Amino acid sequence: MSGLIDTVTREVLSAPTWLVLLVVGGIVFLEDAVFVGFVVPGETVALLGGVAASLGHVPLPVVLVVVVVAAIVGDSVGFEVGRHLGGRVVQLRAFDRHRSRIDQAQDFLGRRGGSAVFLGRWTAFLRAVMPALAGMSKMHYPTFLAWNAAGGIAWGSVVVTAGYLAGRSYARVETWLGRGAAVAVAVIAVVALVVWQVRRHRSEAEGAEGAEGERGGPREPASETSPIA
Repeated sequence: MSGLIDTVTREVLSAPTWLVLLVVGGIVFLEDAVFVGFVVPGETVALLGGVAASLGHVPLPVVLVVVVVAAIVGDSVGFEVGRHLGGRVVQLRAFDRHRSRIDQAQDFLGRRGGSAVFLGRWTAFLRAVMPALAGMSKMHYPTFLAWNAAGGIAWGSVVVTAGYLAGRSYARVETWLGRGAAVAVAVIAVVALVVWQVRRHRSEAEGAEGAEGERGGPREPASETSPIA
């Protein structure tokens, strides 16, 4: 594990600053614009951008601006994709395994309106699909942009800062207690993150299966949903 951490650190520090920023901003943008979040969550690279800043390789304010702008612009492109393609978006093969979750996301958007755009920013799946669904719903773009900007600024600031603080913590532990203790802390953190991610995805999958099962049985009359602004 020590070798892996050293390798990753060395690669980050050896890459040109512009390349680090391009990769971080590019993946955050693509996650929202073309559903890349199904493969590589933008949250992961935003965290890595914060870590790179903690290593002194890129300025923290620049990483923050890149991530926030990429998130807002990517969402706006996703919105336009949904607005122009309409229902064809959810017929893409990439969504075949997520039909029930798409239905839940559309219902959430119908009930919460613009605030669903802000809240969706904090969940990987919703972050990838909510902009297109908002465009499909014919939400007014100024309304979408206001909630999108608020979510992008809040999310980008929190995630990049978390990566920055994590990187600084690793550096402090290594300085105070030595490389071995720092590696041990890193291992514990990685294991905890993996366990949390597995449990979260398992919980989401069980929730989706439960919702799918309910659709097969009798349904109560649907309550009226609030219109989308």
